Amino acid sequence: MNTFHLPDVGEGLTEAEIVSWKVKVGDTVAINDVLVEIETAKSLVELPSPYAGEVTELLVGEGETVDVGAPIIVIGVAHVPSSGLLNLDPQLIEQGGFKDTRPSAQLESVAPAPLVGSGPKADAVKRRPRLAASSSGPKGAALPDQPSAQPMAGVQPLGTTRVLSTPPVRKAAKDLGIDLASVNATGIRGEVTRKDLQTHQEQLSRETELNGSTESTKLLGANAPAYSAIQSDFDGTVERIPVKGVRKATAQAMVRSAFSAPHVSIFVDVDASRTMEFVKRLKTSRDFDGIKVSPLLIVAKAVIWAVSRNPAVNASWTEQEILIKHFVNLGIAAATPRGLVVPNIKNAQQLSLKELALALNQLSDTARQGRTQPAEMQDGSISITNIGALGLDTGTPILNPGEVGILAFGSIKQKPWVVDGALLPRWVTTLGGSFDHRVVDGDLAARFLTDVAAILEEPALLLD
Repeated sequence: MNTFHLPDVGEGLTEAEIVSWKVKVGDTVAINDVLVEIETAKSLVELPSPYAGEVTELLVGEGETVDVGAPIIVIGVAHVPSSGLLNLDPQLIEQGGFKDTRPSAQLESVAPAPLVGSGPKADAVKRRPRLAASSSGPKGAALPDQPSAQPMAGVQPLGTTRVLSTPPVRKAAKDLGIDLASVNATGIRGEVTRKDLQTHQEQLSRETELNGSTESTKLLGANAPAYSAIQSDFDGTVERIPVKGVRKATAQAMVRSAFSAPHVSIFVDVDASRTMEFVKRLKTSRDFDGIKVSPLLIVAKAVIWAVSRNPAVNASWTEQEILIKHFVNLGIAAATPRGLVVPNIKNAQQLSLKELALALNQLSDTARQGRTQPAEMQDGSISITNIGALGLDTGTPILNPGEVGILAFGSIKQKPWVVDGALLPRWVTTLGGSFDHRVVDGDLAARFLTDVAAILEEPALLLD
C-alpha cells in the first residue's frame, strides 16, 4: 500500500482544507490523475496522484483541515507477488513496498510507482511512528493478506478499543468531558464525526433541560462552561464561520502589513473624461475585438508608466536595505467567493496595451473561478485595488505585504467640473494611494500619484 501525505505545494504551506475528493474507494488511478482539490491559505489547488493503483481508503473527510505531511489517502500497489505469505517490513512499508521475511525464503519486494507531480517533499512529510512488535504472538509471525504493519491515520490497531475520530473532534470531546465511546458514530469508516458530537451534545442538553438527568449532568461535570461555550456554535440564531483558507491568510497578511509598515495615504480628484473616450474607441477598435476593455486597463498602464518615472515606489523594505525592483509585477486585488486575493501580472512593463488587456481579463476570470494559483500571488511589486467596481469613490487601502505602494481606483461618475472658467459635466474619479513611509516620503508619493492622474487626464501621454 502507498500512503499519500499532504504535500507542501511550494508556498511554505503548513495546512490545507480538503475541499472535494475527485476519487472514491475502489477507483483505479494512474500517475498524475487528480485525487483531490484542496484549499491552501491562498487558493484552490488540485493534487495529482504520485502512485498508480486502487484507492483503498480516504483518510480525511471533505471540509477537514489537515497539516502538511499528514496522510490523506491510501492507494494499493499495482501488483503484489501471488505466491507465499508476506510478512511486512516496516522500512519497506514506509517506502511503499513489501518483503518476504521467512527465514528460508528469497527476498522479493515490490517498489512503488515513482513519485511525480506534487508528491510530498522529503523534509515536509511528518513520518508516523512505526508499530512496535506485538507481544501477543511469536515474533515475525506471518500476516496473510495484511497490507500494512502500522495503522493508517484515524484507524486503530487490532486489539484496542479507541474510538475512531479526527483530531479536531477528539479535542472538542475532551474539552466537553465527553467519552467518544458513548457517541453514536455515523462516519463512513465508523468514526465519530463533528455532526455526531453535535447530535450527542444536543441530546445531553435536552436531557438536562427536561428532567435534570443526574447522568447527563455527571457527563458534563466540571466542563459545563466549556459545553455552554461550544454548544453556542450550534445555536441557530448565530452563524459561525471558521477562519481558515483565504480568509485566514488575508487576515494575517493585513494585520502584519498594517502594524509593521507605517502607512501614509494621499488622494487626488481626476478629470477622466478623455480616458472614458479612449476606452470607448478601444472597444470599437478591430485590434481589440473580443477583448474586454475597461478604465482599469488605462489605470494599470498609468501605474506602470508612473513607476518608470518614480522607481522607488516599486520596492520592498528590509531592516537592512531597500530593494528597488526594475520590473513591475502588477498586483490586482480581486474579490472572490473565498475571499480577497491579489494575483499579479508578471513583468507587466513589457506588455503592450493589448497584451495587458488580455492579461487583466485572464487574471480576473481565474480569480472569479477561485483558481488563482500560489505562484500567481507571489513576488508582487506594486498593486491596484479597483474599489470603483464596488461603487465606492475612494478609500485608504492597506499595503500588500512586501510592497511599499498600492493605488485605490474609485468609481468614475459624471460631476460638475470647472474647465477654462466654465462649469461643465465631466467624468471624475478619485485616486487614493497608500505608501510605506519608511521608503516613500510625501514628495515621492505625490509625484507618483500625480503621474498616474496625468495619464487618466490625457492617455495620449502613453505614446511618448
